[in-house]
Amino acid sequence: MQFIKKLAIAIAVGWLIGAGLFAQQMPSASMLQKDKQTIPVGVGATFIDGQLWYLVNIAPELSFGKLGVGLDLNLRYGPADSSEKKIRTEDFDEFYDYLRIIRYIRWAKKGDPFYIRLGRLDYSRLGHGFIIYNYRNSASYDLRRMGLELDIDFEKYGFESVYSDFAGRGVLGARGYARPLKFTSAGDIPVIGGLETGLTYAMDIHKDANKLYDVTKTDSTDDKGSMSVIGLDLGLPLLSLPMIRSTLYFDYAKIIGYGSGAAAGINFDFSGMGLLSISAKYERRFMGDQFIPSYFDALYERDRFAPFGSGFVSKAMALNAATKSEGYYGELLVSILNTFNIVGGYQSPVGIKNAGILHMELQTGDAIPILLLSAGYDKRNIGQIFKLDDNSVLYAQIGYKPYPYLLVSMLYEFTWTEEKDASGNVIGFKQQKRIEPKASLVFSF
Repeated sequence: MQFIKKLAIAIAVGWLIGAGLFAQQMPSASMLQKDKQTIPVGVGATFIDGQLWYLVNIAPELSFGKLGVGLDLNLRYGPADSSEKKIRTEDFDEFYDYLRIIRYIRWAKKGDPFYIRLGRLDYSRLGHGFIIYNYRNSASYDLRRMGLELDIDFEKYGFESVYSDFAGRGVLGARGYARPLKFTSAGDIPVIGGLETGLTYAMDIHKDANKLYDVTKTDSTDDKGSMSVIGLDLGLPLLSLPMIRSTLYFDYAKIIGYGSGAAAGINFDFSGMGLLSISAKYERRFMGDQFIPSYFDALYERDRFAPFGSGFVSKAMALNAATKSEGYYGELLVSILNTFNIVGGYQSPVGIKNAGILHMELQTGDAIPILLLSAGYDKRNIGQIFKLDDNSVLYAQIGYKPYPYLLVSMLYEFTWTEEKDASGNVIGFKQQKRIEPKASLVFSF
C-alpha cells in the first residue's frame, strides 16, 4: 500500500507540475541507433531504492547529418518524505558526475568507414564478438562512466577500438584487421577477394580484474594483475549484394594465464529497401578449460568484483573454475520500417542446465500511434527467464500518447550499484531499482 501511495503521488506530480519533452534515457543497442532530434525538458518523479524524488530532466538528443549528441541532466529533489529536502548528492558528489551529463557524442554509426562515440557505451563489440560483445561500461545510473569507441575502415585494412572509463582503470580493447587480397588484383574476385583477417587484444587494467578470492577466509586473495585476452579471426564474405550480405567466420581466443576457445559461425543480413530488415547470426563454440567466450559482456562491470563475504563469485573466479565444453550462440534482429525493432540473442554450453545467457531488446518507435515501448534485458545462468535476480539487468519503458504531442510514460530500471562502508571502501554490490513516471510534451523535428 505504501508503494501504491507513493506511485500515485508521483504520477500526480508529473501531471500537475507541468510537462516536458520525452527522450529515451536508457541505453539503446548500437544495432538500433536511429537519427532523431528532440530537446526535452521533462518533469516528474523518480523512485530510487524505494525513495521518492521529484525530477526535472533535460535530455536533448540531436542529430545533424552524421553528428549525434545526447545529454542527460537530472535534478532530483527530495526525498519526498523528508523534512530536509535537498538535491540528490549521489548525482553530483564528484567532478566526474558533471562530465557524465554528456550521455554521448558520436559521428556516424558502428559499421561506417569512420565511427567515433564518446560517453556512455551501450552494447559495445569488437569483430564477431568472441571477446567483447554487448559490453556496457555503466553498471547502473549512479555508476555511469565516460568511455570511447573509435573505428576506422580504410577498405584494405582498418581497426576497431573501445575504452571504458576515462576517469579510472577499466576495459581497453582493439582489433586490427586486413583484407590481404585487396592489395593484389585478386581483390576483385567475388567472395574470396573480400577475405578478412583480424587480431584482437583486450584487457582490463582495473585493480580487481584478476583477483581470485579464497571464500573460506576473509583476508586471502591471489592477485594476478590485469586480465588480458588475445584473439585471431578470419572472415569470408559469401554474399555481398546491395540487399543481402552473408559472412562465414572463424574465431580463436586465448585468455592470458587461463585457457582458450574457438568458434565457427555464419551471419546473414537482409535489407528490403527500408521496409523490412533482418539480421541473423549463429555460431558453434568450443571452449577449453578456464575459458569463457565473450568475456567482456553486458554484466561484466558488476561481475568483475567479489568482496569477501559478499556471496558473489567474481568473473575471474568463474573463469578459474570453468571446464571444457561445447556451446552455441544465436542472434536475430528484425526491423520493420526502421522503426519497430526486436533483438534476441542466446548463448549456452551444450548439455549444461541453467547456464545460458540471454539478451533481448525491443523498440516500437512510432510504429504504434498511441503507444511507445522500449526495453532491454540481459540475464545469465538462465533458469526462470523472466525472474529478476542476482544475474539480471533490465530497463523497460512504456508510454501512452493520447495526443501526438502528449506522452504519459513510466520507466523501470533494475541494475546494480556499489555498497560502501563508512570509510568509503567498496564492500559489495546491491540491487538498485529506479522507477520514473512522467507526463511530457513531445516535440520532434
